[in-house]
Amino acid sequence: MRVARLVSAAWQWGSRLPPLVCDSLLPTLLLVNVTTTRPLHELPVATTLTAALVLPLLWRRRAPLMVFGMVTAAAFVQWLMDVQLLADIALLIALYTVAASSGRRGTLAAGAIVEAGVLLACLRWAVEEAFPTTFVAATAMVIASAALGVNVRTKGVCLEALEERAARLERERDQQARLAVAEERTRITREMHDIVTHNLSVMVALTDAAVYAQHRSPDKATTAMLQISETGRQALTDMRRSLGILRTDEPDAERHPLPGIAQLAALTEQMCAAGLPTRLEVHGEHTHIPATAQLTVYRLVQEALTNALKHTPSGTHAQVHVRCSTEAVTVHVIDNGPGTTLPGTTPSGHGIPGMRERAVAYGGELRAGPLPGGGWEIHTRLDLDNGGEVTT
Repeated sequence: MRVARLVSAAWQWGSRLPPLVCDSLLPTLLLVNVTTTRPLHELPVATTLTAALVLPLLWRRRAPLMVFGMVTAAAFVQWLMDVQLLADIALLIALYTVAASSGRRGTLAAGAIVEAGVLLACLRWAVEEAFPTTFVAATAMVIASAALGVNVRTKGVCLEALEERAARLERERDQQARLAVAEERTRITREMHDIVTHNLSVMVALTDAAVYAQHRSPDKATTAMLQISETGRQALTDMRRSLGILRTDEPDAERHPLPGIAQLAALTEQMCAAGLPTRLEVHGEHTHIPATAQLTVYRLVQEALTNALKHTPSGTHAQVHVRCSTEAVTVHVIDNGPGTTLPGTTPSGHGIPGMRERAVAYGGELRAGPLPGGGWEIHTRLDLDNGGEVTT
């Protein structure tokens, strides 16, 4: 255990050093060893061969294949000169570097070259009785060096893949965040458009009626002014509710639930007071329909009636048909005004595109256009499970 801790500490200490410093430690130690242990008459040859074996290791990270070639060439010259050196360990380091930086073919080729050198060295220098043991031990070191290099390369590839995946996930997260922000802006813009356009249109119509009736029928003018006040307060409530969803500390969002199918009756009464007689028919039970789907139905009807109020002459009547089932909600709004004057025929309008966006969110397709005999029609079918085929 103590040796393992010392080795671990030494490895951590070495990992903090610059690569060139780490690569120069072994060549320095081997050169010091050969100069201090060899006899004087062997020193020039031994030092030269040791330098040829270990000095190329300084560049092994930059050019592993070239360094491996230089080390194997020096080892072959050493074998030809029949000089045994401790610096032969450089072959294992060069093989490890090739395995850590090259593919399978490069590793196998380098391993085969080193194994051939092991065989030649054992044939020349191993004692005959100890040849098998020496050869097996040297081969095991070759295999261990190659396996260690392959393991390092595999870890590096895995780490690179993980880093790339993390970077890709971060980009996707940022992209999704931008899309969510854009979608939320679109939702708020659409909601504000529906609230402001509808309530202002009603208030303008009621104001015109009050001005017209203030001398002939003061009671009706007073009633219209009260309805204007109520419409303004309702608009403020709707705006607080829509903006309050964005704030967790906003109490109005909880005090005032989102409008739904149950509030369509009040909406049609408001439109009747503003000068657009409207008849509402709701078929089927709507209590099981999600609140967001009910809000979509409410906004679709609100926008359709607001368009009819703004762009049709007095005397126009509207009809609203809502059919609820467990699978879908069908919304059908028609009026008997001149259909060619309704919005949606001009590309600058936001009402019809906003209605289409609301319908698409529930797998629906909005049909908006003039009727053959006159008037205007809005029709869509919202799939509550988003799983059926849209039929309009």
